[in-house]
Amino acid sequence: MTWETYILYLAAIAAFFATPPDTSQLLIMSNSIQHGVKRASWTIAGDLTANIIQMMAAAFGLAALIATSANAFSLIKWFGVAYLAWIGVQLFLSKPKEFQLAGSSRKTRTSLFKQGFITSSANTYAVIFFAALFPQFIDPALATLPQVTILGVTYLLVDALLLLIWGHLAIYSADRLRAISSGLVNRICGLLMIGAAALLASKDFEPNTQSQ
Repeated sequence: MTWETYILYLAAIAAFFATPPDTSQLLIMSNSIQHGVKRASWTIAGDLTANIIQMMAAAFGLAALIATSANAFSLIKWFGVAYLAWIGVQLFLSKPKEFQLAGSSRKTRTSLFKQGFITSSANTYAVIFFAALFPQFIDPALATLPQVTILGVTYLLVDALLLLIWGHLAIYSADRLRAISSGLVNRICGLLMIGAAALLASKDFEPNTQSQ
């Protein structure tokens, strides 16, 4: 892989991320407001762990299997939708004292990790996305594994950085709302979760569609 190819890859993923917040970003924003960015980093870790598994699945050719298995595709997707919607409704209806703002330690690191992992795993198109993206930047004349590793690690680093930025932006905004009403912030967190579920549910659902 040449430097020119690598720079083109960076441009491609930059263009991919240059969109309004998607499912994972909304989840990170909600958890950052409730627990602080440092603790919400466990959600990011869960999200990236799911991405690693999806990349491995794409690398080993499982994308085609998932793309042709409509039942499995649907089951995973709608489980994720229901999970996010349940969390969102719970937050929206909560009393202020039940869900504190940044710094709260109500949720364990394992629970936050699980939220990120389940949410990212529910986006079954990610496997197909990676299967479609990576071959565009791999030189068939060179060893494939090192190139996939470089592409995958780069994606994960960029994704992690942007998720942290979304988390800090959410905290910045929430700090200004906290003086008005902690209950309002809880409702915003709930709406972020419900919005993430809605985004996941709205993704077009056709096997063999190569989009995330």
